[in-house]
Amino acid sequence: MFDRLKMAAIVAGVAGAALLAGFAYTGGATGQTSSLQTGASAPAFTGIGTWINSAPLDQAQLRGKVVLVDFWTFDCINCAHTLPHVKDWYARYHDKGLVVVGVHTPEYSFERDTGNLKNAVKRFGIEYPVAQDNQYATWDAYGNQYWPALYLFDQNGKLVYSHFGEGRYAETEGKIRGLLGLDGKQG
Repeated sequence: MFDRLKMAAIVAGVAGAALLAGFAYTGGATGQTSSLQTGASAPAFTGIGTWINSAPLDQAQLRGKVVLVDFWTFDCINCAHTLPHVKDWYARYHDKGLVVVGVHTPEYSFERDTGNLKNAVKRFGIEYPVAQDNQYATWDAYGNQYWPALYLFDQNGKLVYSHFGEGRYAETEGKIRGLLGLDGKQG
């Protein structure tokens, strides 16, 4: 998992060695937060240059649906580890009211290229909507700091759960199932 500010400092050479020593993947340890807190309304998908697998989406269209927003970038190994789970949730629950939106916010310059992103979406077999957030506008609207980052919103567009990094897949799926009213049911 990467913290954008630490990475920028490392690339710029500002206290690089000190930051690098503390720049470790934490597996979604407790204490990690974004500025978006539980109960907050879903921010708009803003500054999106390209939508893949979908026409542009907005929060008004998504009312009445459970929405999982996944911040990722295609050259992030931690994101690659979470993708099979996100794709599985989409496959299992999209016909039950789950909308998954992958917000691709690039870390490296080659990830900004729409052709490269489209190739990655195809290579990973992603069928849900992907928003290309090259300007970090949606990233900033969420106050996000991590790749990967999951934000789960209820049918009223309120944040009920977030997780940063790998892991907690059963917990995340449990939250999805609960919002969809599938607790204790096969689905």
